[in-house]
Amino acid sequence: MSTNGYHLTHNHDLDEDHYEHLIVPGRGKLEGMTFLSDPRIEDAVRTVLTAIGEIPEREGLQKTPSRVAKMYAELTAGYHIDPQALINGAIFHVAYDEMVLVTNIDYYSLCEHHMLPFFGQVHVAYIPNGKVVGLSKIPRIVEMFARRLQVQERMTVQIADFINETLEPAGVAVVAEGTHMCGVMRGVKKANARMVTSAMRGAFREDPKTRAEFMAHVNRASSRQD
Repeated sequence: MSTNGYHLTHNHDLDEDHYEHLIVPGRGKLEGMTFLSDPRIEDAVRTVLTAIGEIPEREGLQKTPSRVAKMYAELTAGYHIDPQALINGAIFHVAYDEMVLVTNIDYYSLCEHHMLPFFGQVHVAYIPNGKVVGLSKIPRIVEMFARRLQVQERMTVQIADFINETLEPAGVAVVAEGTHMCGVMRGVKKANARMVTSAMRGAFREDPKTRAEFMAHVNRASSRQD
């Protein structure tokens, strides 16, 4: 499975080829995108409003179908990002082989099970093997995968695998923390429950000391946010 040369080897429940047609070639950023309505979503929203007992034609709801359609266009814009354009040649050859760490990357996503938001922070590290990527690209990678219908476990793996295959580093580590509104607003209704997922590749999986160093950095970064 591949997306412009990017292979998802760990996500057997997803066929990335299915989403190839959604990519807009050359679009590497979410900034500046225009989010349009979709009559199919508008019709579906009117159906939902009617089904719950509302009146779609009343003043407060007249523009709701259009607003919801534009909202989903924005929250799922990650499907349309071109991975090659996202990187845009910002890979540099540097004689540096120590850990590179970017912490506290905010993200917002939609749970694919209930289409309710989940959100939190992602921490990413890699050990260069002669190549580094521009600093802004790491948050952009996170956002590309977050702006889809997701589960946190898959998103974490996708971020790690993308960096691993793009940079071919000595190791990659990703930890994601998330609050899931499907567990806060409904179901178990546990407002303080946070989910933590991780994906380790290369040295971070094989070397306990390297993994421990990364986790110590993550714990310090997280404690500063509290």
